[in-house]
Amino acid sequence: MASIIGGVATTHVPSIGKAIADKKQNDPYWAPFFRGFDYVHQWLARAKPDVAVVFYNDHGLNFFLDKLPTFAVGAADEYRSEDEGWGIPVSQAARGDAAFSWHLINTLVADDFDITMCQDMLIDHAVTIPMSLMWPGATWPVKIVPVEINTVQHPLPSLGRCLKLGRSIGRAIESYPQDLRVMVVGTGGLSHQLDGTRAGFVNKEFDKLCMDKIVNEPDALTRYSIHELVELSGSQGVEFLNWMAMRGAMTGHVSELHRNYHIPISNTAAATVVYGNKKEAGRKAA
Repeated sequence: MASIIGGVATTHVPSIGKAIADKKQNDPYWAPFFRGFDYVHQWLARAKPDVAVVFYNDHGLNFFLDKLPTFAVGAADEYRSEDEGWGIPVSQAARGDAAFSWHLINTLVADDFDITMCQDMLIDHAVTIPMSLMWPGATWPVKIVPVEINTVQHPLPSLGRCLKLGRSIGRAIESYPQDLRVMVVGTGGLSHQLDGTRAGFVNKEFDKLCMDKIVNEPDALTRYSIHELVELSGSQGVEFLNWMAMRGAMTGHVSELHRNYHIPISNTAAATVVYGNKKEAGRKAA
């Protein structure tokens, strides 16, 4: 049976990709952020995941405001990247696992989630930058299942709905008969706003509250409405929805193994966290 070994959450700011391309990892501006991945690299070397389920938000590469699904799941054997602008080089393609993706999709639909199934899906910086941060300068050793969450066009899914989405996927992972080591990834955020009179807004106190609560009390965060989330974390801080889905997918005893928080990276509160997921004794897979 497949097992969930843990998770990683991190920002996906496009300027990180440009910093990687320009080899600025040790520049004073960037070093505090990139050093936060030293532990991530060590953890991945020990954990040796086979597959990464990546919760992210698309920035127009697949979907635009005229057609934007609330949730979409990739079901392909390869996910290509294309030129988005931003000055970032086009990334390598990521390998997929279509059979595993369809298992997740079937479970989600059985759990009453209405999702868009994508047998051809591009991946943008919200996937490629976290992958490049986790495995720098190398071919990515894992297959991925991209799970897109709408954080762009209102109405957005609630924090509670995203947590339930993750829990459904967690049950699906544990019921997959193949012996796979699966990690879950949440990308984006934390607090930031890129436009309007609050451009540059960062809320360190709310970010800390979210990082503290998401470990053992994720349901406590579901009391915040989307409008309250925008007020407290900024219009782009709603990418925290991806983190909530990632947390929901970890079905065992979750512990924070590492945290790095740095302000700012391109007007964004950049956080990187590693979570352990230990299966609780006596609990059978769903």
